[in-house]
Amino acid sequence: MTTNAEPPRPTPRRRAPAGAAVLREDVTEAIRAAVFEELASVGYARMSIEGIARRAGVGKTAVYRRWRSKLHLVLDLVSAIAVQGLPAPDTGSLEGDLLLLYQVTSRALRHPVAGQIIPDLQAEAARNPDIADALQKALREGQYGVASGIVRAAAARGELSPDVDEDLALDLISGPLYWRAVVARSPKLPKGYLEKLAAATAAGLRAL
Repeated sequence: MTTNAEPPRPTPRRRAPAGAAVLREDVTEAIRAAVFEELASVGYARMSIEGIARRAGVGKTAVYRRWRSKLHLVLDLVSAIAVQGLPAPDTGSLEGDLLLLYQVTSRALRHPVAGQIIPDLQAEAARNPDIADALQKALREGQYGVASGIVRAAAARGELSPDVDEDLALDLISGPLYWRAVVARSPKLPKGYLEKLAAATAAGLRAL
């Protein structure tokens, strides 16, 4: 039996619009890692999209698909740090919470890359209000957000006065370790330093 019917034609594959290319997450992460390395190596002022792309093993186009400029790239990274934040300590005591916070923060601040990037971005923030705003947001939502939770939890347990000056308390918690690790850039913390700092800070908070 013969038929004149034509065989079915294969359904053509629908192509994604040219402007809707899928951004591979592994490429995005490689670029982010390259930015941290470039910042640590040459600083923000000398950092370039070309250098970032070369370090990440991608073309410049891959970077520009994700960020319009190196400023937007750095602002995005700083904002991402703010969103990630720090783990909220919950040891059941003020001193225990402070010690855990200091242990985590100390490891982060003393990382070789962070030790190069933070001072450089601070210097750039003095000249660039966008970077200044992003850094302030990162500190407020990250370190200060966790410190605020420690103060409020301690007040709820009766370890601190409910009328404690929270802004002063946050300065007292965050200042000493930041000064030692970032400003003074001490090569190594003395043995037992974090434990002593947590005890002294707790005593200072109770005196507020």
